Amino acid sequence: QVQLVESGGGSVMSGGSLRLSCAVSGLSYDSYCLGWFRQAPGKEREDVATIDSDGSTTGLDSVKGRFTISQDVTKNMLYLQMNSVRPEDTAVYYCAADKASCLHFAYWGQGPQVTVSS
Repeated sequence: QVQLVESGGGSVMSGGSLRLSCAVSGLSYDSYCLGWFRQAPGKEREDVATIDSDGSTTGLDSVKGRFTISQDVTKNMLYLQMNSVRPEDTAVYYCAADKASCLHFAYWGQGPQVTVSS
């Protein structure tokens, strides 16, 4: 059984910082993929960033240099550090897990709102 419980979210001013956290349980240490996704009003869901069990990462071009995905395996935690946020970053953000390949995320967090004010 895989479970993901998010914390963080809320409102922040443009140019500020915010960190989202996701407590992950039920995954094997040997093979998995974790990701952060977002969906803004009127827009399709975006894959913001991913990280796998080898530590390899991907990132959406529009957030590279501003957002960083990371994990603490010993604490079973996934993080998204959001710096220099912009109003267009406003969205519902949620973490997700795949047991292997980063291609099919079957497990999802609850998706708290992030609102960036200008």
